Amino acid sequence: MERIYIKDLSNFVGQEVIIKGWVDNRRDHGKLIFLDIRDISGFVQAVALPNNEETRKKADNLRPEWIVEIGGQVNERPAKMINPDQENGHLEMSIEKIEVINKAETLPFDIESAGHEINEEIRLKYRYLDLRRKRLKKNIINRHQVFKFIRDYLDQEGFVEIETPILSKSTPEGARDYVVPSRIDKGSFYALPQSPQQYKQLLMVAGFEKYFQFARCLRDEDTRGDRQPEFTQLDMEMSFVTQEDILSLIEGMFTEMIKKIYPHKKISQKPWPRLDHTDVMEKYGTDKPDIRKDKNDPNELAFCWIVNFPLFEAELTDGHFAPEHHMFTAPKEEDVAKLDTDPALCRSQQHDLVLNGYEVGGGSIRIHNPAIQRKIFDLIGFDEKDKQAFEHMLTAFRYGVPPHGGIAPGMDRLLMILENEPNIREVMAFPKTGEGRDLMMNSPAEISKEQLKELGLK
Repeated sequence: MERIYIKDLSNFVGQEVIIKGWVDNRRDHGKLIFLDIRDISGFVQAVALPNNEETRKKADNLRPEWIVEIGGQVNERPAKMINPDQENGHLEMSIEKIEVINKAETLPFDIESAGHEINEEIRLKYRYLDLRRKRLKKNIINRHQVFKFIRDYLDQEGFVEIETPILSKSTPEGARDYVVPSRIDKGSFYALPQSPQQYKQLLMVAGFEKYFQFARCLRDEDTRGDRQPEFTQLDMEMSFVTQEDILSLIEGMFTEMIKKIYPHKKISQKPWPRLDHTDVMEKYGTDKPDIRKDKNDPNELAFCWIVNFPLFEAELTDGHFAPEHHMFTAPKEEDVAKLDTDPALCRSQQHDLVLNGYEVGGGSIRIHNPAIQRKIFDLIGFDEKDKQAFEHMLTAFRYGVPPHGGIAPGMDRLLMILENEPNIREVMAFPKTGEGRDLMMNSPAEISKEQLKELGLK
């Protein structure tokens, strides 16, 4: 007899089936022993009856988190026994057979509660047990549903999902890189990508026009509740688009996704407001404003776009400038002349997506004119060695590059808000601590002298 998933038991009322899963709970009511059994798909109550002594004896020995195979008949509960608040509360299995597949020791912490009250370090050390918790299982499954929705939506819009390298090159463009030593070219290093920024622009040069991927981004920076050493972006790039095209696509996609997967959530303003950076800074003192009408309502979603950023953050003491977004962001067309006369007044075609006081995405129309790109490199103080790190980009642009732009919503941060969680670790399967450590795998860790020798390192 084939295994049946618990979610499908309603289709087998009156029939004998086999289910496999975990003992969620055992309750001894004298003559009757009730077992709550769960699998990935759901939860059901099973009962060991007194007329089957062997099965009842096995049920009496079971303990929570043991893995079992249960054979028995699926029955409708009597009307007075139906529990409308319980999953499968109208069903019950009468147990004919129990097989213990694996026993489990007592868990180091309770997994019945939401888990917020448990020391996070011990939760992360035993993350594979923590993920049995209903709240976290829901978060991870909803994450899958969100990613699947986006994949299907973008496929319908003509996007191509393309993977870009994880082993790349260290370039001066923001946060510190994680570096990987090369065994073959001793003394040389790969870098892990802070984002696929250069690759996705080169895909536009290659003519793919609409690209996306769920990209792993790795940055060696101090962690916070909404930041981790590695995180996931919905990385996107498009050719022959305006800024409005990008904003409209994201707004339509996320609105439909929320309607389908989070129907209890309410988007407070449609269309999403487009707010000027200068006005936002004057009114809120931040470029990540929380514009909810009721900040105590966890189901209110207040999206807004921040536009018309300055191209540069500030003029540095050496006369150079720091980019507000990154060095590939295009200036507004009407401000290009200011690059020669007054760069500080130059505005950019940057767009940030803000939700309930968090930045959940950022992007821009990119520079596609090599002369303007070189001018930006000069303004931010790149010397010839710095420029050499981007020579592949400048070379590629000599062979015809379409106007292009994109955006990269941060999926962990977005899911944190949608799931009403206090930090992004609660929506990631295997996160690291605030100090960037993986307590389950005990990393980072030293490597052997033999490995160091192989790499030519001391």
